[in-house]
Amino acid sequence: MQEHLSRANKTAWETKAYQAWVHEFGAPNQLAKELKQNLTHTLRYWLKYIGDPAGKRVLNLLGSHGRKAISLALMGADVTVVDISEENRTYATQVAEAAGVQLNYICSDALNIPNEDMLGHFDIVLMEFGILHYFTDLNAIFSVVNRRLSTNGRYLLTDFHPFAKAWRSTNLLKHPTGNYFDDTIHEEQVAFAQLLPIEERSGLNPTVTRSWTVGDIITSIASQGMFIRTFEEIRNAQDPTFPEFYTIVADKTDAHLPPLHL
Repeated sequence: MQEHLSRANKTAWETKAYQAWVHEFGAPNQLAKELKQNLTHTLRYWLKYIGDPAGKRVLNLLGSHGRKAISLALMGADVTVVDISEENRTYATQVAEAAGVQLNYICSDALNIPNEDMLGHFDIVLMEFGILHYFTDLNAIFSVVNRRLSTNGRYLLTDFHPFAKAWRSTNLLKHPTGNYFDDTIHEEQVAFAQLLPIEERSGLNPTVTRSWTVGDIITSIASQGMFIRTFEEIRNAQDPTFPEFYTIVADKTDAHLPPLHL
């Protein structure tokens, strides 16, 4: 099933993604200029957990258009991006070149990175916004994270809050129509579609995804040997009585714990 998801999602993300980023962020040289002027804003969810990125090795899994990775590189980090879309890579590498920074961008399924061991270990692994729903087994992707983290390395995950996602199609989030525990595989519009003018949305392919609960996510990270330091819930800007995003910070330690189920 995971292979089916990966093939379908690669196709979806390699059809007009470059056009979408140009519509949203401008030509690569425009975005490069903006990133130089707004580094801390682009990285606002993570700098308090990273500190000074200068000299740190960072792996941005499913790094998409590269805005966060390039911002980290501008602050002196050594950054590698892994993402499945060639169009994402083209846009990101053009922005990085315009910004005058090095960016190692690998176009690959995150679960099947060629010569993964050759990447070595990283101080930080970052995953952000709309990524976990592309996996049918969270243990598989968090195992990649754990393998690539150095001892005492830090994992940063920011994504859409599963609770809010179950309520997202409702009016002002007052009457839920979604199912928080829904674990079915389904098709949905590719994330960047709304960034394109209506007349340019023809020919887009759907992505294939599944949802996860907070419990699924936290349990899977912990099961891969990472020590969860915090679970931060970020309020919805329109209705601050509901969460919109969350950030999990987890560190890799050399402690060996007994199995949970004896």
